[in-house]
Order: sequence, then C-alpha cells, then structure tokens
Amino acid sequence: MKTVLLVEDDSVLRENTAELLELSKYKILTAANGKIGVEMAKKHIPDIIVCDIMMPELDGYGTLEILSKDKKTNRIPFVFLSAKTERQDVRKGMNLGADDYITKPFTEDDIISAIESRLAKAAILEELNQAHKNGFALTQEKDEIKTLNDLKNFFDDYGTEFNYKKDDIIYYERDHSNYIYLISKGAVKCHRMDEQGKELVTALYKEDDLFDYTSFTTNIPHQETATAIADTTLLGVSILEFTELLNKNHKVVLELIELLADNLSDVKEQLLQIAYGTVNKKTAATILKFAEKINRKPDDPIKISRNDLASVAGIATETLIRALTEFKKLGIIKAEGRNIKVVDLERLKTIT
Repeated sequence: MKTVLLVEDDSVLRENTAELLELSKYKILTAANGKIGVEMAKKHIPDIIVCDIMMPELDGYGTLEILSKDKKTNRIPFVFLSAKTERQDVRKGMNLGADDYITKPFTEDDIISAIESRLAKAAILEELNQAHKNGFALTQEKDEIKTLNDLKNFFDDYGTEFNYKKDDIIYYERDHSNYIYLISKGAVKCHRMDEQGKELVTALYKEDDLFDYTSFTTNIPHQETATAIADTTLLGVSILEFTELLNKNHKVVLELIELLADNLSDVKEQLLQIAYGTVNKKTAATILKFAEKINRKPDDPIKISRNDLASVAGIATETLIRALTEFKKLGIIKAEGRNIKVVDLERLKTIT
C-alpha cells in the first residue's frame, strides 16, 4: 500500500481528501501546515506528497525547498494543490522542482490520476536508476540519442508533463529558466513588449516543436514571454539533464544547430516581410503562418485574436482588419467572430 502525505491547512478539505484517498486504498498521513509536513515527511518517507501552496507557519514553496535539499526526501514526488487564481504561483512552484499540480476545486479522478501517474513515473525512474547501479545503463539509453527524432522520443518517455489552457502564460520574460520543452499538443507564441507597450510576437511553435532550447548552454532568465494559443501540453526536460544529453550525444547537437539556423532564417524572412511587404502581403503571410503552426490542415479555421495576427504581421490592428475585410470581399477568407477560415488557400498564397 502506497503512502500519501497530504499537507493542507483547510481542515474540511484535508479530511474529505484523506477519506477519498483511503477509499482508493492509499495509506494517508496528514499535516495542517508545511512545518508539520516537513517533520512527517522526514520521519515517515511517504511515497508521494500532495501539498497546498498558501498555508500558515510554512507555505508550500518552503516545504518543497526544504525537502528537496534533504537526500532522504528529495526523490519523493511532490504535487501542489492550487486555486485557479494561482497560475503564476504554480509556475513558481514548478520552477522550484514540483512534479505536478492539481487545481482546486478538483474531482476524485483529478487527484487519483495525478497521484497514480506520478507514482508510476517514480517507479519507472527508480527501476532505471537501479539498473544503472547494476551495470546496465540509463546512460546507455541516453547514449543512443543520435537524431532529433530520438531526442523527441526521450522527451516523450521521460519529460515532465505541463498542461495549459488557451491564453495561459507558460513563463514570463525574466522568469528563471529551468526546462527545455517539446510541444505534445497545442501551440505556443513567444512575445515581448516594445518601449511603447506594444506586443511583438517573436516566434510561433506548433505540435512536435522544441522551444526554449536557446538557453541550454547557460542558465539565463527567459528573454521573452511564452503563452499558450490553444489548449497545450508540454513535455519538459531540465536544462541540466538536457545539457548532459548533448554532452553525450554529439550527433544530435548538429541537428539542433541546423534547427537553430532554420529558425534564424525564418526570423530573417519575417523581418524582411515586415520591412518591405505590403499590408496585404503581410496579412496573407501571417494567416498562412498561423495556419501552419496551429492547424493540422492549413484550411481549417484559425482560432486566433486579431491582435495576435497584427503583432506578428507588424501592422496596426485597425490596418489588419481592413485587409481582412478586403480578403473577405474577394472570397479568400470567411470571418466569424474570432475565427478565420481560409476559403481559397491557393489565392491567398499568391498574395504573399
């Protein structure tokens, strides 16, 4: 029977959750705050810790920080409980090393599935570590990464999963950078604010793209903000582990360099389009870019705000709306609310 340490200051929620988990055949330890939780974790060494963020005496951040520094407790999976309004707090917790978070209010399935998945992952990693000690190699698994596809498979197998709703901030500019990400589902935009407070979109990433990998040589803060532009699932590998992979697999480094070069080429093309393209060309190219990044099929509806389209195109929102109106009159697109559907893809391509 697996042991769950539940750290929660709300007595009603603590008791109800403990009862729910006991019915699911878990042994439950409870603590009313982080200070008590740390003591119990060190004494009993539970299989997993589920911990609230905002608590008296010692909050969830402090609890995680103390336990992560102790060799006896730093491998215990740690899951945060958070209110929906604490998205930024959750990111802070994940940066400190938490494995997952559960949003309040949660269902029985939410908490059980989170616990089961984290326990399963911990068991698998423990088996791999044990195999490594016995002369087999987790490093052998890493040594077999020769291509970009192998690297993405590693993210699929060992990456930490992060889930975001549309418009959620993944990280802010100047946040501490801890992970390299692979997009398992959804799409992401990276953006910065100029001196006039205008948002400038610097990159768009789609499913199966790696991003935030430009900082793997030095652990520097994020240089831009990243936002989910659809419901998005990310798989993250820590920068330290990612650097270790590259050090042991030089062939994949060459593919990453090629990927970086392609991205730089895309940025150069985008800057040239902004500098010299007509409004209609900029608008058409931007619609096609979003269609490529967000949709499985280019002619599927694009669910994106006009502000995002305008910021990538490098034109004012009002100017973009005029171009969209013209495209609509020409029968190239249809627009309903926030959705834009490309009706004549080939004609749109000729404008670019």
